[in-house]
Amino acid sequence: MKAITYTGNGPSSVLALTERPLPAPGEGEVRVAVRVSGVNPTDWKARANTAPRTEQVPNQDGSGVVDAVGPGVDEARIGERVWLWEAAWQRENGTAQEYVTLPARQAVPLSEGASFDLGASLGIPALTAHRTLTVADGGPARLAPGALSGVTVLVAGGAGAVGNAAIQLARWAGATVLSTVSSPRKAALATAAGAHHTVDYRTQDAAAAIRDLAPDGVHIVVEVAPGANAALDAAVLAPGGVVAFYAQDAGTVAVPPWPSMSRNLRWQGVLVYTVPAAAKDDAVAAVAAAVADGAFRVGEDAGLPLHRFPLERTADAHDAVEGNAIGKVLVDVAP
Repeated sequence: MKAITYTGNGPSSVLALTERPLPAPGEGEVRVAVRVSGVNPTDWKARANTAPRTEQVPNQDGSGVVDAVGPGVDEARIGERVWLWEAAWQRENGTAQEYVTLPARQAVPLSEGASFDLGASLGIPALTAHRTLTVADGGPARLAPGALSGVTVLVAGGAGAVGNAAIQLARWAGATVLSTVSSPRKAALATAAGAHHTVDYRTQDAAAAIRDLAPDGVHIVVEVAPGANAALDAAVLAPGGVVAFYAQDAGTVAVPPWPSMSRNLRWQGVLVYTVPAAAKDDAVAAVAAAVADGAFRVGEDAGLPLHRFPLERTADAHDAVEGNAIGKVLVDVAP
């Protein structure tokens, strides 16, 4: 079978198209014929910064069809359309290959009518978004329709993959959603995703605009740039609010101490790979339910333009993500 592999860390040129033997699923595993592989920032960062122990196949997310099962897995799963998450986390086998084996729980049934493109766009972004929306004190552990009723969410960078997922999940759960953006183009994308209001921080006084839209403050900030936005976040949070940050834009973050103390604000780090198992299970279940409800979409009209590359151009796909392509980068593994 065809696969993209690398044996040493470095630029995207370390990725090579190779032939590998067809893997057999082990105990508790399924084998998936991969249709589409999704590329995330952590995929290129792992390739660039971490030397693999053996030959490594990149990419955590994907979608496809179960074509074999290992001992302990119901054979009825053969033929099931699935979306995949964390395929390459602490494993040598990511989704940039024609077939991948992985634990059965990491191949989630993909609802009828949901495309393989959508399936490959879930994984890391959607599970991260779910975690950011469920860490507030007294909030729900698992999102569902109505779970965030009465809650105001501010999504920083609503045109990004995680931002897009956070907007769609928050809307599904009943929240009022605001998003900060840096251009009219990104405002249009955040609005298409479902944001009720957008604020262009380059042309507006962002704190004043957000306070006008949410006079009582926002309850959750889904934060992509905690270093740049710490003061803004502290200025617009309601008492007891939380900043859930999932990316690093600076070596340190200057948290404003008095506003944080006086209003009991919380600064919560989120790394999807190390989220507690119970929270991960809740996230997977909620994302699957949102997909089944038709609440998750991809494409330009959903605020998430798609950028496609064939398997042999996976290096270009990694470069596109590293270059901050607006939207979701996908690799077509099979027709």
